[in-house]
Amino acid sequence: MVILKRFLDDSSGAAALEFGITSPAFVMLIVGIVLSGLMLWMQLGLQQGVEMGARCASVNKILCNSTSAIQNYAAQKTYGVNPPPSAFAVTKSSCGFQVTASYALPVIAEYLDVATLRAQSCFPL
Repeated sequence: MVILKRFLDDSSGAAALEFGITSPAFVMLIVGIVLSGLMLWMQLGLQQGVEMGARCASVNKILCNSTSAIQNYAAQKTYGVNPPPSAFAVTKSSCGFQVTASYALPVIAEYLDVATLRAQSCFPL
């Protein structure tokens, strides 16, 4: 009976056990926050690229004189996201030149199939 009481009162190792139980949830929370920030940063960069591409198509006829030139210009203006120019599509619509982009997140797309960012912008003629 004395041995059982001493065993039940012993609390050495309790902190290690609690850490082992709570650390997976904490690590998943931190990774989720980092990936959410990365996704928001990439969305902002992609939106900047389509806006600058649509503006260049409407305003600067010398630099952006073809679809491939507009796509290359938009890809260069994406705040370091570095999508391929083929991620951008250029159409001439009723609002002017419309540039759209669809880009799969390289970090998340390896694990999930739902991580595709989309952006579009239209600039009047």
